[in-house]
Amino acid sequence: MNLNGKNAIITGGSRGIGKEIALILAKNGADIVINYSNNAKKATEVVDMIKDMGRNAYAIKADISKMDEAKKLIKEAYEKFEKIDILVNNAGITRDNLIMRMKEEEWDDVIEVNLKGTFNVSKSIIRKMMKQKSGSIINISSVVGITGNPGQCNYAASKAGIIGFTKSLSKEIGKKNIRVNAIAPGFIQTEMTDNLNEDIKEEYLKNISLGKFGSALDVANAVLFLSSDLSQYITGQTIVVDGGLSV
Repeated sequence: MNLNGKNAIITGGSRGIGKEIALILAKNGADIVINYSNNAKKATEVVDMIKDMGRNAYAIKADISKMDEAKKLIKEAYEKFEKIDILVNNAGITRDNLIMRMKEEEWDDVIEVNLKGTFNVSKSIIRKMMKQKSGSIINISSVVGITGNPGQCNYAASKAGIIGFTKSLSKEIGKKNIRVNAIAPGFIQTEMTDNLNEDIKEEYLKNISLGKFGSALDVANAVLFLSSDLSQYITGQTIVVDGGLSV
C-alpha cells in the first residue's frame, strides 16, 4: 500500500500497538509524528527507527487528556508538516478494578485519557482537515467496548464511547472527504497484557476461534488499510481484530 507523500500523527506512539502502527505506516511511505506523554527515550527510539527507513519523523510530548496540550500537539505537527493526512487516536490506559472497589479517580483517569483524549485531538485537527478537504481518522477502540468485561467498567465505557464517537463524527464530516473509522482489537500481546495472570490468558485463549493471541502488527495492518486509498469508501465502521474472540 502506497502512503508516499502522506503524513500521520499517532498518539501514544512510543510503544506497543502505537509503535507498530508508526513503523508500518512509515514502512509504506508515510512521514510520522509520534506523540508521547512520559517516556521521551522510547519515543526517540521509534523516531530513529523511522528515520533509518528514510522517512521523516518527530516526537512531540503532549498529555492528550488536556485540551490545551492536544491543541499544542496539532499546532506543532502542522509546523513540521504542511498537512496531516492520517490521525491515529491510539493513546490509552487501564485502571482495572471491580466497580465495588473502583476508585473515582480510576474511573476518571481512564475516561479522560481514552475517550476525552480522542475527542481533544480530533477536535483540535478537524478544522484543518476540513480546510484541506481530506483525511483519515482512525480511533483505537477495543472488543471490550463491544462485549464488556468484568473489572473493566471504566475501560469498556471509554472504548464503547469511542465507537459511538466514531460513528457520529463520520456523519458530521464525511462530505468534507474525511473518513472516520475505529478498530477494536481483542487480546493483543503487548506490555499491558504480559502482566496478566497465566490462568486468565488461558481462559481467553479458549474463546479465540483462531486459537492464538494477536500481535500489535495485526492491528497495525488494519490501520494501514484504513490509512490507504484502498479504504476510500469506508467510513463510520468498526473493524474487529480479535481472532474470533467476540463471535
